[in-house]
Amino acid sequence: MTSDTPARCSITVQSTPSVLDDLYQQIFAKLKENDYSEDDIFGVHLAFEEGFINAVKHGNKMDEAKTVKVEYTVSREKVEISITDEGQGFVPDHVPDPRVGDNLYRPDGRGLLLIGAYMDTMEYRGSGNCLFMAKYRHSDKNTST
Repeated sequence: MTSDTPARCSITVQSTPSVLDDLYQQIFAKLKENDYSEDDIFGVHLAFEEGFINAVKHGNKMDEAKTVKVEYTVSREKVEISITDEGQGFVPDHVPDPRVGDNLYRPDGRGLLLIGAYMDTMEYRGSGNCLFMAKYRHSDKNTST
């Protein structure tokens, strides 16, 4: 059953990967209720997982005493997700491109690349400790012509 009223949620959780699945299940349920395609659901899942793990691992340095704030809105037209950690932030342009030179062999930087590939909008806000991303329903971004 779909609704014209967007589903909104704001939740602050312990900075640990173990809470990831429960959070995503909430978003997944709203995406299904709004008839998002399997491709869109896959993209949102991958981007959310990467963003959340980055917040825990790089932002909060695996400190379980810290928290991660997740806010999301799911409507018929789009899903918006904001993930904010308690870290110092960073400058995304300073992350080496994992597709170039010796970076091919480094494990870092691929998550940002994947988020950018699957979401229509990806922005770092504030000091770089808040990731905002959006996926528009039935976007042409991931389809070939």
